[in-house]
Amino acid sequence: MSLLKKFAAMAMVAVMAVGMTACGGGDDTADTKTYVIATDTTFAPFEFQNDAGEYVGVDMDLLAAIAEDQGFKYDLQYLGFDAAVQALESGQADGVIAGMSITPERQKKFDFSDPYFDSGVVMGIAESNNDIKSYEDLKGKKVAVKRGTEGFDFAESIKDKYGFETVVFDTSDAMCMDVKVGNSVACFEDYPVLGYGITQGNGLKMVTDKEQGSSYGFAVGKGENAELLKMFNTGLANLKENGKYQEILDTYIQE
Repeated sequence: MSLLKKFAAMAMVAVMAVGMTACGGGDDTADTKTYVIATDTTFAPFEFQNDAGEYVGVDMDLLAAIAEDQGFKYDLQYLGFDAAVQALESGQADGVIAGMSITPERQKKFDFSDPYFDSGVVMGIAESNNDIKSYEDLKGKKVAVKRGTEGFDFAESIKDKYGFETVVFDTSDAMCMDVKVGNSVACFEDYPVLGYGITQGNGLKMVTDKEQGSSYGFAVGKGENAELLKMFNTGLANLKENGKYQEILDTYIQE
C-alpha cells in the first residue's frame, strides 16, 4: 500500500509538472517564434550586398534594430522584390521589408506599418547622354523599369502620353546597366536608390525633379501577424525617439 501511495504521489507530481509546462507553453512559443521576413536582393541603399557578400542597407539595419528593441527573432529570405511580395501573399513569409511603397492597391492585400521613409520617382539616363532632358525627349525610345516598383507604375502611367516603350527588369542593377550600355535611353527609379547608385559610380545621372511618391512601409498579410506589425511600429517609434533611426538613414542616404 505504501508503494502504491508513493507511485500515486509521483504520478501527481508528473501531471502537475506537465500542466505547468503547458500553461507556460504559449509564452515560450511566442518568445521563441522566428518570423520569416522576405526582402529584395538589389535595391541599394535599402538592401544590397557589400564587398564581403553580406546584405546591408537601410532596411537590413532598421529591421535588426527593431527586432533587438522588441526582442523578436526573424529569418531573412533574399528573394527579389516580386518574389518577396508573392511569398507574403501566399503565406510563405510573415512579412516583407523591401522599400515597399504603401499604395491603395497594395493595402487591399496587405497591412502596412507606419511609414518609415518618404520616397519619390526620378528619371535617370547615361552619364554621357546629353540628348535626353525631359519626358518629351523619350518619344519613340525604350525606357527601362523594374518590375513591381513605383518607378514601373509611373512609367506605365505616362508612356502613352510621351510615346515611349518600357523594357522590364527584375533587378535595379540590371535595369541601370541596360541604360548605361545604351539599350534603353532612360530608367525610372526611386530617388534614394538612383541617387545612391550614382554616388557609387553606376554611370547614370538624374535629369528630372522628383515626382512625389508613396511612403515605404513594412508589410504583413491582410489581417495576419498583428503582433509582428505592432512590434515593428513600437520599435520604429522607439528608434526615432532615441536617434537610432536617423543614424541608420545617415549611414546610407546623403541629402
